[in-house]
Amino acid sequence: MATETHNLAIFRGLLKFKSNQQKIWGVLIFLSIVTTIEVALGIIKPEVLLTSFLRMKLLNWIFIILTLVKAYYIAWDFMHIRDEKSGLKNAIVLPLIILIPYLAFILLLEADYIFEVMRNGFVAWNF
Repeated sequence: MATETHNLAIFRGLLKFKSNQQKIWGVLIFLSIVTTIEVALGIIKPEVLLTSFLRMKLLNWIFIILTLVKAYYIAWDFMHIRDEKSGLKNAIVLPLIILIPYLAFILLLEADYIFEVMRNGFVAWNF
């Protein structure tokens, strides 16, 4: 019977743990820090981050990026993608890296179009 060893390092080997319990606590602390940053930014809403970049506020871009970081890290550690062979990793991660920005682009483009039509067009806000 072959013994499987799990990778007990996070952040590409910068932090190494002695047991799975310690690693779970480390990942929990990391995800908690990212969530705390998101909540703090949502409550404080700094004026600097309310400027527009690519037709959306910088604060919203930060929320999207931090949410993607959390989703990636949850899948990487808790779904054990890091322990899979590189072919399976690529089959799971690469489509998401391409698909999520594409879907976000479509969502933002369509939402902007609808907003412009409702604001400047002949159609009234009837919903």
